[in-house]
Amino acid sequence: MEESILTSIKQLLGIEEDLTAFDLDIMVHINTFFGVLNQLGVGVKDFTIAGKEEVWSDFLKYDSAMLHEAKTYIYLRVRQLFDPPSSGIVMNAMQETINELAWRMTSKVEIEPLLAGGA
Repeated sequence: MEESILTSIKQLLGIEEDLTAFDLDIMVHINTFFGVLNQLGVGVKDFTIAGKEEVWSDFLKYDSAMLHEAKTYIYLRVRQLFDPPSSGIVMNAMQETINELAWRMTSKVEIEPLLAGGA
């Protein structure tokens, strides 16, 4: 069985799957950052989740190589809003990682068509 997007992000946040009190908050944040990834050229256009039925391959149908980067990006962005670290140093490190992941994914999206012989 494939990995639920909501369940995996909750797990990374340290929230038990059975605890659903924060699901709406987490889903709103996840959907926001799917929109950001779409603007970077990553994933299925206008993709959102409505529960734990949606899986990562629904968002990244053809690019499993970028899957881990997208998961980490979504987790870190959700974590910044939902459960921000109290340390400025940790927050800065998270932001640097987010920026690097965004750059890497954008670079890959821009370069792959060229490698495949596209424009």
